[in-house]
Parts: sequence; C-alpha cells; structure tokens
Amino acid sequence: MAVEFVLDLLANGWPEGEILKNYPRLTHEDIQACLGYAAALIKSKRGYPIKVLQEGT
Repeated sequence: MAVEFVLDLLANGWPEGEILKNYPRLTHEDIQACLGYAAALIKSKRGYPIKVLQEGT
C-alpha cells in the first residue's frame, strides 16, 4: 500500500481505527511510519521566500 494513500485517508479524516479495520494488513506502526516519512520529507525540502512584485511596481 502506498504511503500517499494512507496519508490521503488520514487527511480526509479517517480515524486510525477505521483505517486498520478496513485494511487489516496495516498496523499502527505502519501508519506511524507513513507520518514519519511525510514529516521527514517536508523537513528535507528547503523553502526560500520570494519577493512577489505587484503589477505596476
């Protein structure tokens, strides 16, 4: 099962218990690993502010 699928379920409000009931091969640890992966991915991306010019300036 793809990490993004699990994350999408969570983002759409599925409680962990419901996910585990509907996908019995998943474990609590699997869901935690998906969240950990997403957090690590976000932390690894560097964002740099950009100046947005308004029209006419």
